[in-house]
Amino acid sequence: MTRTFRTAPEAVRRVRRDPRFRAALDARIPEAQWRSRGECLRHDPELFFPNAAEDPADALRVCGECEVAGPCLAAALDVGECDGVWGATTPDERRAMRAAWPVPQRVSG
Repeated sequence: MTRTFRTAPEAVRRVRRDPRFRAALDARIPEAQWRSRGECLRHDPELFFPNAAEDPADALRVCGECEVAGPCLAAALDVGECDGVWGATTPDERRAMRAAWPVPQRVSG
């Protein structure tokens, strides 16, 4: 049996005011080359995947200074990324954001 966590309405309202979430909405369909401009490319990838005992502050700082944090967060929310630091957010922060995130449009081909 899987548990479904519900996000409180107040948490969803708070997420909708979060500037990181709003930047992700603005970058909902990012241009194709956004990843090549990420600050994370200059750092060890393990920095962005701290274990439960490690503080994600260093990764959050790097992401907070990154010009493509919005597209990065949008991509993470679109695919439901559960691990690591993406777009200056932790997994717990993204869990709340997913409740307010529009469902990605599927293109039939």
